[in-house]
Amino acid sequence: MVIGRRRLVSLAATFALAPAVSRVAFAQAWPSRPVRIVVPYAPGGSTDTVARITADRLSSIWAQQLVIENKPGAGTNIGAAAVASSDPDGYTMFIGSSSLATSRLLYHSLPYAISDLAPVTLVCTFPLLMLVPNSSPAKSIAAFVAFAREKKGKVTFASPGVGTVPHLAGELFKQITHIEMTHVPYRGDAPALADTIAGRVDLQIGGSAMLEQIRGGQVRGLGVTTAQRSKLAPELPTVAESGVPDFDVTGWFAFFVPARTSPAIVEKIHIDTVTALSNSAVKSKLENIGMVAIGSTPEELALLLETEMNKWRPVIKEANIALD
Repeated sequence: MVIGRRRLVSLAATFALAPAVSRVAFAQAWPSRPVRIVVPYAPGGSTDTVARITADRLSSIWAQQLVIENKPGAGTNIGAAAVASSDPDGYTMFIGSSSLATSRLLYHSLPYAISDLAPVTLVCTFPLLMLVPNSSPAKSIAAFVAFAREKKGKVTFASPGVGTVPHLAGELFKQITHIEMTHVPYRGDAPALADTIAGRVDLQIGGSAMLEQIRGGQVRGLGVTTAQRSKLAPELPTVAESGVPDFDVTGWFAFFVPARTSPAIVEKIHIDTVTALSNSAVKSKLENIGMVAIGSTPEELALLLETEMNKWRPVIKEANIALD
């Protein structure tokens, strides 16, 4: 009887272990076909470029093709919804940004829920830049605040669009400094930059790709929006150290997959993406477009998303911004 019991215990343990073993084996065999990364913007922008740089390295690691599929529109919601409704098998990934946190606050209804997407890993971060025309009298953040107070509501600031993080950063800047500025939205950083260079707007808040224009003398950089100086532009002070305490806005890109994707697959994508981001060539390519390679755990990314929602909720409410 003792031997029989031992055999029963052994069999029970084997059957209990089988699902875990099969999950690990499945993850090790994944991917066995091309993987799709959905980019919620048109080709050629920062999001698209980051996705392609990272995908190129992952393709080498996985020995599979990674296909970039651009699905622009509705403030990234079309792309996010497409991934949220995809099969949870890891073969469809989404490169998201702060828009995932802010869309919930800007739109009354969305075709997907945050819980429909599973966080995988933070890919990279980047500072936003505050810049002014060369004709501006402001040569620092403090001087710009004084200039805006003197102009009493006649100052404008440009962003790449309503509801974008640069727009929200401008609203946060207004709220903390108690200055008045009129928001002028554009369809991207490039057309906004053209008007900033020409002096048609007083301030622009945008991506770190504009460092080239600052260093080329086309515009004047006042500062970066991150809490610490960026290693990409150490010569520019932070907004916080320039007299606007607690101001901290960091742009980011991250990978997500459909909810209910196997935890083993999520872990594999996470580990392999972190490995890809540690590659010196990948780091260099990202730095060339103003990005800092990061890599994080799924849990850390989930916390970042929650933190971003809590940060922008009062800003959006006070500024009364809505996109539908």
